[in-house]
Amino acid sequence: MPDQPKNPNKTNVSELDPNMALEKNELAGLQWLSPAEKPFRLSGFSWFEQDRIFRRLPVHSEHPIPSGVNVLANHTAGGQLAFQTDSRQLAIRVQLAHKADMYHMPATGQCGFDLYLGKPGEQAYYKTSRFDHTNQAFEVLLYDFPVAEMRHVTLNFPLYQGVNELAIGVDADALIEAPLPYHNDKKVIIYGTSITQGGCASRPGMAYTNILSRRIPLEFINLGFSGNGRGEPEMARIISEIDNPAMLVLDYEANAVSPELLKQTLPEFIRILREAHPIVPILVISKFEFSGEPFEPDLRNKRLEMTRIERETVEQLRGQGDENIHFYDGSQMMGTDDTRFECTVDGVHPTDLGFMRMADKLTPVFRELLQRELD
Repeated sequence: MPDQPKNPNKTNVSELDPNMALEKNELAGLQWLSPAEKPFRLSGFSWFEQDRIFRRLPVHSEHPIPSGVNVLANHTAGGQLAFQTDSRQLAIRVQLAHKADMYHMPATGQCGFDLYLGKPGEQAYYKTSRFDHTNQAFEVLLYDFPVAEMRHVTLNFPLYQGVNELAIGVDADALIEAPLPYHNDKKVIIYGTSITQGGCASRPGMAYTNILSRRIPLEFINLGFSGNGRGEPEMARIISEIDNPAMLVLDYEANAVSPELLKQTLPEFIRILREAHPIVPILVISKFEFSGEPFEPDLRNKRLEMTRIERETVEQLRGQGDENIHFYDGSQMMGTDDTRFECTVDGVHPTDLGFMRMADKLTPVFRELLQRELD
Protein backbone atom coordinates (compact mmCIF):
# COMPACT_ATOMS: atom_id res chain seq x y z
CA MET A 1 0.00 0.00 0.00
CA PRO A 2 1.51 3.43 -0.95
CA ASP A 3 2.67 5.68 1.86
CA GLN A 4 0.06 8.21 2.87
CA PRO A 5 0.94 11.89 3.27
CA LYS A 6 1.52 12.94 6.88
CA ASN A 7 -1.12 15.64 6.67
CA PRO A 8 -3.86 14.94 4.08
CA ASN A 9 -4.85 18.62 4.12
CA LYS A 10 -1.35 19.71 3.06
CA THR A 11 0.01 17.23 0.56
CA ASN A 12 3.69 17.17 -0.38
CA VAL A 13 3.76 15.57 -3.82
CA SER A 14 7.33 14.35 -3.28
CA GLU A 15 6.03 12.10 -0.51
CA LEU A 16 3.73 10.42 -3.03
CA ASP A 17 6.07 10.36 -6.04
CA PRO A 18 9.83 9.91 -5.52
CA ASN A 19 10.45 11.25 -9.02
CA MET A 20 9.22 14.63 -7.81
CA ALA A 21 11.62 14.76 -4.85
CA LEU A 22 14.91 16.62 -4.77
CA GLU A 23 17.85 14.28 -5.07
CA LYS A 24 20.23 13.84 -2.17
CA ASN A 25 23.62 14.44 -3.68
CA GLU A 26 26.84 12.77 -2.57
CA LEU A 27 29.49 15.10 -3.98
CA ALA A 28 32.49 14.19 -1.84
CA GLY A 29 35.72 13.51 -3.67
CA LEU A 30 35.06 15.59 -6.76
CA GLN A 31 37.46 18.20 -8.12
CA TRP A 32 35.86 21.55 -8.88
CA LEU A 33 36.94 23.37 -12.03
CA SER A 34 36.35 26.86 -13.39
CA PRO A 35 34.45 27.06 -16.69
CA ALA A 36 36.50 30.16 -17.50
CA GLU A 37 39.62 28.06 -18.02
CA LYS A 38 40.67 26.01 -21.02
CA PRO A 39 39.70 23.56 -22.38
CA PHE A 40 36.11 24.51 -21.46
CA ARG A 41 34.31 26.53 -24.16
CA LEU A 42 31.88 29.26 -23.16
CA SER A 43 29.46 30.45 -25.82
CA GLY A 44 26.91 33.25 -25.85
CA PHE A 45 28.95 35.74 -23.82
CA SER A 46 30.65 37.96 -26.38
CA TRP A 47 32.42 40.16 -23.84
CA PHE A 48 33.51 37.43 -21.40
CA GLU A 49 37.20 37.70 -22.21
CA GLN A 50 37.00 41.42 -21.50
CA ASP A 51 34.82 41.47 -18.38
CA ARG A 52 35.17 37.91 -17.00
CA ILE A 53 31.54 37.66 -15.94
CA PHE A 54 28.55 35.78 -17.36
CA ARG A 55 26.89 38.73 -19.08
CA ARG A 56 25.46 39.21 -22.55
CA LEU A 57 26.55 42.83 -23.04
CA PRO A 58 29.68 44.75 -22.05
CA VAL A 59 29.90 46.05 -18.49
CA HIS A 60 31.06 49.41 -19.82
CA SER A 61 30.03 50.65 -23.24
CA GLU A 62 30.67 53.89 -25.08
CA HIS A 63 27.05 53.61 -26.22
CA PRO A 64 24.50 54.08 -23.43
CA ILE A 65 22.64 50.85 -22.67
CA PRO A 66 18.92 51.31 -21.86
CA SER A 67 18.43 50.76 -18.11
CA GLY A 68 16.15 47.74 -18.44
CA VAL A 69 18.41 46.11 -20.99
CA ASN A 70 21.39 46.73 -18.73
CA VAL A 71 19.73 44.71 -15.96
CA LEU A 72 18.55 41.93 -18.27
CA ALA A 73 22.00 41.62 -19.84
CA ASN A 74 22.99 39.83 -16.63
CA HIS A 75 20.47 37.08 -17.39
CA THR A 76 22.41 34.29 -19.05
CA ALA A 77 19.94 33.29 -21.79
CA GLY A 78 21.67 31.44 -24.60
CA GLY A 79 24.86 30.89 -22.63
CA GLN A 80 26.40 27.47 -23.11
CA LEU A 81 29.35 25.54 -21.72
CA ALA A 82 30.78 22.67 -23.76
CA PHE A 83 33.59 20.16 -23.10
CA GLN A 84 34.46 16.48 -23.20
CA THR A 85 35.23 14.39 -20.14
CA ASP A 86 35.64 10.77 -19.13
CA SER A 87 34.39 11.49 -15.61
CA ARG A 88 31.84 9.02 -14.28
CA GLN A 89 30.23 11.85 -12.33
CA LEU A 90 29.32 15.39 -13.34
CA ALA A 91 28.08 18.05 -10.95
CA ILE A 92 27.63 21.81 -10.90
CA ARG A 93 27.94 24.28 -8.05
CA VAL A 94 25.95 27.46 -8.73
CA GLN A 95 25.57 30.86 -7.09
CA LEU A 96 22.66 32.72 -8.67
CA ALA A 97 22.23 36.49 -8.63
CA HIS A 98 18.74 36.11 -7.15
CA LYS A 99 16.17 33.44 -6.26
CA ALA A 100 13.45 32.18 -8.57
CA ASP A 101 10.52 34.62 -8.57
CA MET A 102 8.41 34.15 -11.69
CA TYR A 103 4.75 33.09 -11.54
CA HIS A 104 4.38 31.68 -15.06
CA MET A 105 7.81 30.24 -15.80
CA PRO A 106 9.26 27.20 -14.00
CA ALA A 107 12.31 27.72 -11.81
CA THR A 108 14.05 25.09 -13.93
CA GLY A 109 13.81 27.42 -16.93
CA GLN A 110 14.36 30.68 -15.09
CA CYS A 111 17.24 29.62 -12.85
CA GLY A 112 18.29 26.10 -13.83
CA PHE A 113 20.83 24.46 -16.10
CA ASP A 114 20.10 21.58 -18.41
CA LEU A 115 22.43 18.98 -19.82
CA TYR A 116 22.79 17.53 -23.32
CA LEU A 117 25.09 14.64 -24.17
CA GLY A 118 26.47 13.83 -27.60
CA LYS A 119 28.42 15.36 -30.41
CA PRO A 120 27.08 18.47 -32.17
CA GLY A 121 24.22 17.37 -34.38
CA GLU A 122 23.70 14.32 -32.17
CA GLN A 123 23.00 16.07 -28.87
CA ALA A 124 20.35 14.40 -26.75
CA TYR A 125 18.73 15.86 -23.67
CA TYR A 126 19.71 14.07 -20.49
CA LYS A 127 18.86 16.03 -17.36
CA THR A 128 17.86 19.34 -15.76
CA SER A 129 19.23 20.64 -12.48
CA ARG A 130 16.81 19.86 -9.64
CA PHE A 131 17.22 22.27 -6.76
CA ASP A 132 15.32 24.02 -4.00
CA HIS A 133 13.99 27.05 -5.86
CA THR A 134 13.79 29.05 -2.64
CA ASN A 135 17.60 29.03 -2.47
CA GLN A 136 20.03 31.26 -4.30
CA ALA A 137 22.83 28.66 -4.35
CA PHE A 138 22.77 24.96 -5.13
CA GLU A 139 24.90 21.93 -5.92
CA VAL A 140 23.49 19.31 -8.25
CA LEU A 141 24.75 15.94 -9.47
CA LEU A 142 23.83 15.80 -13.14
CA TYR A 143 24.99 12.28 -13.82
CA ASP A 144 26.61 9.31 -12.11
CA PHE A 145 27.43 6.60 -14.63
CA PRO A 146 28.99 3.23 -13.74
CA VAL A 147 31.58 3.42 -16.53
CA ALA A 148 34.19 6.07 -17.24
CA GLU A 149 34.16 6.92 -20.95
CA MET A 150 34.61 10.11 -22.94
CA ARG A 151 31.35 12.04 -23.25
CA HIS A 152 30.59 15.27 -25.10
CA VAL A 153 28.81 17.63 -22.68
CA THR A 154 26.77 20.78 -23.36
CA LEU A 155 25.28 22.76 -20.49
CA ASN A 156 22.67 25.46 -21.14
CA PHE A 157 22.65 28.42 -18.74
CA PRO A 158 19.53 29.84 -17.03
CA LEU A 159 17.24 31.96 -19.20
CA TYR A 160 15.90 34.55 -16.77
CA GLN A 161 18.47 34.81 -13.99
CA GLY A 162 22.07 35.87 -13.49
CA VAL A 163 24.83 33.46 -12.55
CA ASN A 164 27.43 34.94 -10.23
CA GLU A 165 29.50 31.78 -9.87
CA LEU A 166 29.68 28.40 -11.57
CA ALA A 167 32.00 25.46 -10.89
CA ILE A 168 32.11 22.09 -12.64
CA GLY A 169 32.59 18.99 -10.49
CA VAL A 170 34.21 15.88 -11.97
CA ASP A 171 36.06 12.83 -10.67
CA ALA A 172 39.46 13.60 -9.17
CA ASP A 173 41.28 11.69 -11.92
CA ALA A 174 39.02 12.73 -14.80
CA LEU A 175 40.26 13.96 -18.15
CA ILE A 176 38.84 17.21 -19.52
CA GLU A 177 39.17 17.93 -23.23
CA ALA A 178 37.95 20.67 -25.55
CA PRO A 179 34.59 20.12 -27.23
CA LEU A 180 34.37 19.43 -30.92
CA PRO A 181 34.66 22.77 -32.75
CA TYR A 182 31.88 24.68 -34.40
CA HIS A 183 31.79 24.56 -38.20
CA ASN A 184 33.66 27.90 -38.11
CA ASP A 185 34.08 30.91 -35.83
CA LYS A 186 31.07 32.83 -37.18
CA LYS A 187 28.12 33.69 -34.91
CA VAL A 188 24.35 33.87 -35.37
CA ILE A 189 23.19 36.95 -33.44
CA ILE A 190 19.50 37.19 -32.55
CA TYR A 191 18.11 40.45 -31.14
CA GLY A 192 14.61 40.54 -29.72
CA THR A 193 12.18 40.39 -26.83
CA SER A 194 11.18 38.12 -23.95
CA ILE A 195 10.25 35.46 -26.49
CA THR A 196 13.79 35.52 -27.84
CA GLN A 197 15.16 35.48 -24.29
CA GLY A 198 13.28 32.25 -23.68
CA GLY A 199 10.16 33.15 -21.73
CA CYS A 200 8.54 30.85 -20.72
CA ALA A 201 10.44 27.63 -21.54
CA SER A 202 10.34 24.92 -18.89
CA ARG A 203 14.11 24.49 -19.13
CA PRO A 204 16.91 26.38 -20.93
CA GLY A 205 17.41 23.96 -23.80
CA MET A 206 13.86 24.60 -25.01
CA ALA A 207 14.34 28.29 -25.86
CA TYR A 208 14.12 28.49 -29.64
CA THR A 209 17.64 29.91 -30.00
CA ASN A 210 19.03 26.92 -28.09
CA ILE A 211 17.00 24.47 -30.18
CA LEU A 212 18.40 26.07 -33.33
CA SER A 213 21.94 25.86 -31.91
CA ARG A 214 21.59 22.07 -31.72
CA ARG A 215 20.62 21.90 -35.39
CA ILE A 216 23.08 24.42 -36.85
CA PRO A 217 26.77 24.01 -35.89
CA LEU A 218 27.53 27.68 -35.19
CA GLU A 219 27.66 29.77 -32.03
CA PHE A 220 24.34 31.47 -31.26
CA ILE A 221 24.19 34.78 -29.38
CA ASN A 222 20.86 35.41 -27.62
CA LEU A 223 20.20 39.13 -27.24
CA GLY A 224 16.53 38.92 -26.28
CA PHE A 225 15.50 41.37 -23.56
CA SER A 226 12.20 40.92 -21.74
CA GLY A 227 9.91 43.95 -22.00
CA ASN A 228 12.67 45.72 -23.88
CA GLY A 229 14.38 45.06 -27.20
CA ARG A 230 12.73 48.10 -28.78
CA GLY A 231 15.18 48.76 -31.58
CA GLU A 232 17.21 51.48 -29.89
CA PRO A 233 20.07 52.68 -32.14
CA GLU A 234 22.50 52.29 -29.25
CA MET A 235 21.76 48.57 -29.22
CA ALA A 236 22.46 48.32 -32.94
CA ARG A 237 25.85 49.94 -32.38
CA ILE A 238 26.71 47.56 -29.52
CA ILE A 239 25.60 44.53 -31.55
CA SER A 240 27.78 45.75 -34.42
CA GLU A 241 30.82 45.33 -32.15
CA ILE A 242 30.44 41.53 -32.02
CA ASP A 243 32.99 40.10 -34.40
CA ASN A 244 32.43 37.51 -37.14
CA PRO A 245 28.64 37.53 -37.46
CA ALA A 246 27.27 34.83 -39.74
CA MET A 247 23.79 36.35 -39.65
CA LEU A 248 21.98 39.15 -37.81
CA VAL A 249 18.38 38.42 -36.85
CA LEU A 250 15.88 41.09 -35.78
CA ASP A 251 12.93 39.63 -33.88
CA TYR A 252 11.78 42.63 -31.85
CA GLU A 253 8.37 43.50 -33.29
CA ALA A 254 6.52 42.34 -30.15
CA ASN A 255 8.17 45.12 -28.12
CA ALA A 256 8.36 47.76 -30.84
CA VAL A 257 5.53 49.68 -29.04
CA SER A 258 3.69 51.03 -32.08
CA PRO A 259 3.73 50.94 -35.87
CA GLU A 260 4.91 54.54 -35.86
CA LEU A 261 7.90 53.75 -33.66
CA LEU A 262 8.74 50.60 -35.61
CA LYS A 263 8.74 52.64 -38.83
CA GLN A 264 11.35 54.91 -37.23
CA THR A 265 13.57 52.36 -35.53
CA LEU A 266 13.78 49.52 -38.04
CA PRO A 267 15.43 51.35 -40.98
CA GLU A 268 17.92 53.04 -38.66
CA PHE A 269 18.73 49.81 -36.83
CA ILE A 270 19.41 48.10 -40.15
CA ARG A 271 21.45 51.06 -41.42
CA ILE A 272 23.76 50.89 -38.39
CA LEU A 273 24.23 47.14 -38.76
CA ARG A 274 24.89 47.51 -42.48
CA GLU A 275 27.49 50.20 -41.89
CA ALA A 276 29.50 47.70 -39.83
CA HIS A 277 28.67 44.55 -41.82
CA PRO A 278 27.95 45.39 -45.48
CA ILE A 279 27.19 41.87 -46.76
CA VAL A 280 26.25 39.81 -43.70
CA PRO A 281 22.73 38.37 -44.06
CA ILE A 282 20.12 40.25 -42.06
CA LEU A 283 16.82 38.52 -41.33
CA VAL A 284 13.78 40.46 -40.08
CA ILE A 285 11.14 38.24 -38.44
CA SER A 286 7.59 39.36 -37.74
CA LYS A 287 5.82 38.04 -34.67
CA PHE A 288 3.34 35.19 -34.48
CA GLU A 289 -0.37 35.62 -33.87
CA PHE A 290 -1.20 36.13 -30.19
CA SER A 291 -4.24 34.38 -28.73
CA GLY A 292 -6.13 37.59 -28.00
CA GLU A 293 -6.31 38.64 -31.62
CA PRO A 294 -9.53 36.79 -32.62
CA PHE A 295 -11.30 38.62 -29.78
CA GLU A 296 -9.59 42.02 -30.08
CA PRO A 297 -9.48 43.29 -33.66
CA ASP A 298 -7.23 46.20 -32.72
CA LEU A 299 -4.49 43.75 -31.68
CA ARG A 300 -4.68 41.94 -35.02
CA ASN A 301 -4.76 45.18 -37.01
CA LYS A 302 -1.70 46.45 -35.14
CA ARG A 303 0.23 43.26 -35.89
CA LEU A 304 -0.75 43.33 -39.55
CA GLU A 305 0.36 46.95 -39.85
CA MET A 306 3.71 46.23 -38.21
CA THR A 307 4.21 43.22 -40.46
CA ARG A 308 3.52 45.45 -43.46
CA ILE A 309 6.13 47.95 -42.27
CA GLU A 310 8.75 45.23 -41.83
CA ARG A 311 8.03 43.66 -45.20
CA GLU A 312 8.07 46.98 -47.06
CA THR A 313 11.25 48.12 -45.31
CA VAL A 314 13.04 44.98 -46.42
CA GLU A 315 11.59 45.17 -49.96
CA GLN A 316 12.70 48.79 -50.27
CA LEU A 317 16.26 47.96 -49.20
CA ARG A 318 16.39 45.01 -51.58
CA GLY A 319 15.17 47.31 -54.33
CA GLN A 320 18.10 49.59 -53.55
CA GLY A 321 20.52 46.71 -54.12
CA ASP A 322 20.87 45.01 -50.73
CA GLU A 323 20.42 41.37 -51.72
CA ASN A 324 21.43 40.10 -48.28
CA ILE A 325 18.48 41.43 -46.32
CA HIS A 326 15.47 39.16 -45.92
CA PHE A 327 12.01 39.11 -44.35
CA TYR A 328 10.23 36.14 -42.78
CA ASP A 329 6.54 36.37 -42.01
CA GLY A 330 6.31 34.70 -38.61
CA SER A 331 2.55 35.03 -38.21
CA GLN A 332 2.04 31.29 -38.68
CA MET A 333 5.00 30.01 -36.67
CA MET A 334 2.58 28.40 -34.19
CA GLY A 335 0.54 26.79 -36.96
CA THR A 336 -2.71 27.64 -38.73
CA ASP A 337 -5.35 25.58 -36.92
CA ASP A 338 -6.83 26.14 -33.46
CA THR A 339 -3.88 24.41 -31.78
CA ARG A 340 -1.82 27.53 -32.45
CA PHE A 341 -3.39 29.09 -29.38
CA GLU A 342 -2.38 26.13 -27.20
CA CYS A 343 1.31 26.98 -27.59
CA THR A 344 1.71 29.71 -24.94
CA VAL A 345 1.33 30.04 -21.19
CA ASP A 346 -0.42 33.42 -21.36
CA GLY A 347 -1.37 34.06 -24.96
CA VAL A 348 2.06 35.58 -25.66
CA HIS A 349 4.99 33.60 -24.25
CA PRO A 350 5.56 30.16 -25.76
CA THR A 351 5.53 26.87 -23.95
CA ASP A 352 8.07 24.23 -24.98
CA LEU A 353 5.60 23.19 -27.69
CA GLY A 354 5.50 26.74 -28.99
CA PHE A 355 9.28 27.07 -29.03
CA MET A 356 9.63 23.79 -30.87
CA ARG A 357 7.14 24.95 -33.49
CA MET A 358 9.06 28.21 -33.87
CA ALA A 359 12.34 26.35 -34.28
CA ASP A 360 10.83 23.91 -36.78
CA LYS A 361 9.63 26.81 -38.95
CA LEU A 362 12.87 28.78 -38.66
CA THR A 363 15.37 25.94 -39.13
CA PRO A 364 15.06 25.73 -42.94
CA VAL A 365 15.10 29.53 -43.21
CA PHE A 366 18.28 29.80 -41.15
CA ARG A 367 19.96 26.93 -43.01
CA GLU A 368 19.24 28.53 -46.38
CA LEU A 369 20.60 31.93 -45.35
CA LEU A 370 23.63 30.34 -43.66
CA GLN A 371 24.40 27.94 -46.48
CA ARG A 372 27.62 29.73 -47.39
CA GLU A 373 28.87 29.38 -43.79
CA LEU A 374 27.82 25.74 -43.52
CA ASP A 375 29.31 24.45 -46.78
